[in-house]
Amino acid sequence: MTQNPLDIVRWNDQGLIPVIAQEKGTGQILMMAWMNREALAQTLEKREAVYWSRSRGRLWHKGESSGHVQVVHDIRLDCDYDALLLSVEQKGGIACHTGRHHCFFNQYRDGQWVDVDPVLKDPDAIYGGGKSHE
Repeated sequence: MTQNPLDIVRWNDQGLIPVIAQEKGTGQILMMAWMNREALAQTLEKREAVYWSRSRGRLWHKGESSGHVQVVHDIRLDCDYDALLLSVEQKGGIACHTGRHHCFFNQYRDGQWVDVDPVLKDPDAIYGGGKSHE
């Protein structure tokens, strides 16, 4: 009998695993998020990224309010079974709730953090003026 792939994962004390979403083709790191067992199960089933939102305390299907869905092409589990890497196609070209292509736009320069990547779309236009942390 084959082992359930969810049983191999080493979940942390909160029942979560860190996940890096990497853009298929470019290799650009888009974002870091968390999954619980149900989020990973849904991601495996849908082939679209579903995360656990710690701030909302619920499952979060990436793109549910913005339309910026992440289509999952490959899923990797690291050697310690405690971190995931998703290779994704980022629909709409925006992964960050700030309206940027990726979440890693703050660069450390000369003793301070500097925004180095442009906002591609105003977050208010994406989320209808309501503050969302998608």
